[in-house]
Amino acid sequence: MTQTIDPQRTALLTIDLQNDFLHPEGAYGRAGQTSEAISALPARIRPFVDALHAKGGTYISAQFTLVPGPGGEPLIAPHLKKLRPFLGKGDFAPGAFGHALVEELAPANYTIEKVAYSAFYQTRLEHILRALGIDTLIVGGIVTNGGVASTVRDAHLRDIHTVLMSDGCAAFKPEVHEATLVSLGSITTIRSCTDMLEELA
Repeated sequence: MTQTIDPQRTALLTIDLQNDFLHPEGAYGRAGQTSEAISALPARIRPFVDALHAKGGTYISAQFTLVPGPGGEPLIAPHLKKLRPFLGKGDFAPGAFGHALVEELAPANYTIEKVAYSAFYQTRLEHILRALGIDTLIVGGIVTNGGVASTVRDAHLRDIHTVLMSDGCAAFKPEVHEATLVSLGSITTIRSCTDMLEELA
């Protein structure tokens, strides 16, 4: 790493590790949209959550949100509805089972509801980071080329140092994941979950 981790100024930020994405009874599971690489993430990230907490660090979960509109139908972007036509009433709704962080990682210290790819877009994430004096984000979650990439790029624009956990994030296609890691290499430090545990120790 280019700098030593100061746990008091560091937060782990996971993107979209929610039941509706990962649990068999969630929206994606019911639709058969699963991935072994994505399903493996919570168990891989959990040791870092515990180690960071033990050092006084912070865990923030950013969770994709579909706000219920009239009649309960989600306020969903047309491009997403076309891409994921199976999404409907109750999916990713605040307070619902599917919207929640997966049990293996719960609870987070802070939960951020996000309505687009980036965890910074129209959320309170930056307010929380500034208020806590956090200037380094360790980032993981899904998908590498979507919410993860958008969040890392937004953090870069805000002069927030990031470390992207190379095996702590995933995409539905491994080649897309790998290509995204290459493209992000110029703006973020990239390390494995094991490397990050050793660095924290």
